Amino acid sequence: MFHNLLIITHIHSIHGHAFAHSQLLELLEYLCSHLILCYLHHSPSQSNVLQACIITSGLIAALGTMIRQVSHVASIEGLPILDCSTEVSFGFEMWHLELITGLVVLISSSRYLLLKTWPDFAESSEAANRQVLSSLQPLDYIAVAFLPGISEELLFRGAILPLFGMNWKSIAVASVIFGVLHLGSGRKYSFAIWATFVGLAYGYATVLSSSLAVPMTSHAVNNIIGGLLWRYTSKHK
Repeated sequence: MFHNLLIITHIHSIHGHAFAHSQLLELLEYLCSHLILCYLHHSPSQSNVLQACIITSGLIAALGTMIRQVSHVASIEGLPILDCSTEVSFGFEMWHLELITGLVVLISSSRYLLLKTWPDFAESSEAANRQVLSSLQPLDYIAVAFLPGISEELLFRGAILPLFGMNWKSIAVASVIFGVLHLGSGRKYSFAIWATFVGLAYGYATVLSSSLAVPMTSHAVNNIIGGLLWRYTSKHK
């Protein structure tokens, strides 16, 4: 389904340190088109959804890891590229708990309010959630919440953001890409706008903490809350 060999070939085309931004965006667009294929079926089975989640999360994490490793090597060799792994680590400090809590409250409460006040966003969310979550059991939500949360943050906040620099411009670039890649599978532009806002919040928290633990944990917890909220409030289960 994902034509892994084509992805590997495309990755190897970004050889050495010729890390052009256009190539990165092209690869992201290619990856996005394949992510959408996972959810084209109207009633995917539990196993298909979980398998798609594992595969796509693995691909996203691999791309994020590759960018971080290439930037590290390039930085060591003196090229004018920021070392993503140095700029954003996996470190954790106690005050990060406050930041995580704030992100969870901000994003989950904002989502709830938008579901009640923005019909187009509510329709997009309902379509996407029904397509993915309807065949899952509550415990399955842990997998489909944490795997994308961890892998997406590794790529967007752990690789793309620091690659462009730890500033608002980078936060915006990573957030817009993050938002655009959330189009499709029943999700309209309203959902992309929402995802961009979420990306801005996670991006700011990443720059503030210099830690991937903050956006990863927040993203995963917000995913679980969103999934459970849909399960127990949706009229189209």
